[in-house]
Amino acid sequence: MNTFIEYQKQIEQALKNKKYGSNPKELYEPIEYIMSLGGKRLRPVLVFAGCGFFDGDVSKALYPALAVELFHNFSLVHDDIMDKAPLRRNKSTVHKKWNDNVAILSGDAMLIKSYQELCKYEGAVLPQLLEIFSDTAVKVCEGQQQDMNYEHIQTVTIGQYLKMIELKTAVLLGGSLKIGALIGGADEKSAQNLYNFGKHIGLAFQLQDDILDVYADAEKFGKQKGGDIAANKKTYLLLKAVEMAEGNRYMKEELHQWINAPHFDEKEKVEAVTAIYNFLNIAELARAEMKKHYSTALTFLNEIPADEIKKQQLINFADSLMVREV
Repeated sequence: MNTFIEYQKQIEQALKNKKYGSNPKELYEPIEYIMSLGGKRLRPVLVFAGCGFFDGDVSKALYPALAVELFHNFSLVHDDIMDKAPLRRNKSTVHKKWNDNVAILSGDAMLIKSYQELCKYEGAVLPQLLEIFSDTAVKVCEGQQQDMNYEHIQTVTIGQYLKMIELKTAVLLGGSLKIGALIGGADEKSAQNLYNFGKHIGLAFQLQDDILDVYADAEKFGKQKGGDIAANKKTYLLLKAVEMAEGNRYMKEELHQWINAPHFDEKEKVEAVTAIYNFLNIAELARAEMKKHYSTALTFLNEIPADEIKKQQLINFADSLMVREV
């Protein structure tokens, strides 16, 4: 059986058996709800994977894995409030199903409970795990704030955008692997190399998300096609197009007209901006950036003196994340 599928099953079973509290129900029912909505359980799987990569006892990584999943879902609850998102995994978001105040407080409780789960780990590296966990949590908050800031800033550089997605998305993948690696007995250098592997895979994954938003089959991808374009979301594609259009007066004017248009037909805007992307070859430039981060991830993995079979298993898992319909 695929080791990673087995990891996922173990985590799902542990979450199914998990009780977060009962009274007051308005505090705990939203936690039960968001944690039951499923998902890939990618981050706790990576905790297990990091531990298993160094031949550690994966059962000892369970509480830290649950801590990471609780933290991740806490961040989603609060992000959804900030984004005014009505749906999460095709179900009502917590703030829509209850209200903003309930979502804020339940999210706070989830964050606290994530630390409680982590502290159930009894190994000698617990202080290091707490440091990584806390540092990662702060970085995720920094990334979310930067993302909100960029909604109101006219000029954002590609470098700033890449740093934002590193903080908001990629560091949690890297942190999950590093936590698992230290539980598995890795030395600091190897654990950091595994962290960097996960971080760059996370960057590649987010860049692919940017591409898929415009070019994926909407039904297969499960998202509205061109939603980022309609919302003027500062993705790699938009920022690269703004940069590339500097040398073409017509393209620059048309692109800025669509960006600044107060009223527009959404379908028309998506088609027009996509046509500009196609003319400027933006999708290929984005794929090149994505592949660069994927290749960088592999260089960090290759630095680790570990079993080549285990390395290949991790690469195969990373590949499975990147294989989505375009």
